[in-house]
Amino acid sequence: MLLEVSLALPEPYRFDEFVHFHNRDEQQVAERVDALACSLHKAIIWKHRPALLQLQWQPGRVRAGLHAPGAGQAKTDRAALQAMVQRMLGLAYPPGELERAHGGHPELGPLLQRQAGLHVPGAPTPFEALTWAITGQQITVAVAVSLRRKLIALAGEPLRWNGDLPALRAYPDAQRVAALDMETLRGAGFSQAKAQALLAVARAVAEGQLPLDDWAARSAAGAWRQEEVDAATAQLLALKGIGPWTVNYTLLRGYGWPDGSLHGDVAVRRAMGLLTGSAQPDARTASGWLEQFKPWRALVAAHLWASLADTAY
Repeated sequence: MLLEVSLALPEPYRFDEFVHFHNRDEQQVAERVDALACSLHKAIIWKHRPALLQLQWQPGRVRAGLHAPGAGQAKTDRAALQAMVQRMLGLAYPPGELERAHGGHPELGPLLQRQAGLHVPGAPTPFEALTWAITGQQITVAVAVSLRRKLIALAGEPLRWNGDLPALRAYPDAQRVAALDMETLRGAGFSQAKAQALLAVARAVAEGQLPLDDWAARSAAGAWRQEEVDAATAQLLALKGIGPWTVNYTLLRGYGWPDGSLHGDVAVRRAMGLLTGSAQPDARTASGWLEQFKPWRALVAAHLWASLADTAY
């Protein structure tokens, strides 16, 4: 069945980051971006079954179509699809507020002007965002993409599509990752720590102990307060192998939360040094510099990422 929604885009809106994010894997085993045709085809898990999400964009608007056996025309399905697409497009917050608040900053202001309309693309689900963050801990983007590809090969579901689209595999959900074992993940190249963290997160979600989707529903409804974000952060940090960078990256890519401090990110600190004309700061110095931009620290980090052409996080 086909479920469709159409979303208006704010002006200006940059698609550079969206295309860059979904083009991380040159083999494109789970998604295919056609920048010239302004489209994305992505295999996802919808109601525990593989489905095809199509996004087509034009100036001022994005049209989304979901081809899924379990998709209906009910308001709940349409609302769920719309929330997913909004999260993927980075529409959970108004970035113009950062530009208005800090457009006159001597260092950040010129960057905000050059990159006006930057939105931070997100993952379709918080689980994908969290497991991508775990995979990317303390390694290069290229190595992280290779590991992501192996995880999809191990647990991703093939998409059976009758059109002319090449074969895609849906990024696995928590139940499918939880069914893996340590030996399988280690054999695919995951370190002991990453494999343990992936399995712990997947099993916690599958067993209902880590309500990632419930948090997403509250976030999409605009009801996620700071104290709830703090509680979610504490619950994630309680899991072995999950640190502040992983949590704040997940909050940004999985929920659109714009204020997680990514001062520990090497690329953020490299870009910060270039922006300020100084040596690359350590994490403590970077944290202090970002503090002046609350409640937009993660969005500032995204601007710093975007200033580096070789960064695809």
